[in-house]
Amino acid sequence: MSNTIAGKVIVITGASSGLGEASARLLSAEGATVVLGARREDRIKSLADALAAKGAKALAVPTDVTRRGDVQTLVDAAVQAYGRLDVMINNAGLMPQAPLERLDVADWDRMIDVNIKGVLYGIAAALPQMQRQKSGHFVNVSSVAGHKVGPGFAVYAATKHAVRALSEGLRQEVKPYNIRTTVISPGAVATELPNSVTDPEAAARIRQFYAEAAIPADSFARAVAFAISQPEEVDINEILFRPTRQAL
Repeated sequence: MSNTIAGKVIVITGASSGLGEASARLLSAEGATVVLGARREDRIKSLADALAAKGAKALAVPTDVTRRGDVQTLVDAAVQAYGRLDVMINNAGLMPQAPLERLDVADWDRMIDVNIKGVLYGIAAALPQMQRQKSGHFVNVSSVAGHKVGPGFAVYAATKHAVRALSEGLRQEVKPYNIRTTVISPGAVATELPNSVTDPEAAARIRQFYAEAAIPADSFARAVAFAISQPEEVDINEILFRPTRQAL
């Protein structure tokens, strides 16, 4: 792994488990300072303490990405504590899914609030600081579902397609500020994401699939590390990966 990760100040949303936690552990081990945001304060505080016990710099900030003020506070805390912001990882997400005919409108609203607006709030919080620095890197998390739509996945896929569209628009607009953008689209990765599925039939099907095919969360962390460790003149814009055995 390149040592260009060392010393970077990295904010991670959804850091209490799964992709966010795995990224925090790997990037911290590579010498990054990590600022952890999630709703479960006890989990991110425990993670920050564990990383600090290994000599790393880590800060936990309770954050609900559906609240713009929370996300701004998260970014402000990073800048106040460490003087800058090098990487913003907009990772928080959820995956309730069911056929549209079930009319699970509350789940649709939750996905839009977390998966789309949460990313936008992360951009809104971090972009001004990166513009002032004339440097920075956004890592936005999409999904294989951001490339392919399947039955029961319509709204989730729509939110993840939106993340890709936002990331591409952002990429084009931030060139004057030397800011890089990466969108990462994982397939089945072993996280708590299936637990957000509220439809019983869909939940059973997805848990079975994940039990058979999901790969460890550090697969995502390694993709993040690859993207952010490139020389400053290299901008890795998109990474799509799946378990080897995943067909869709």
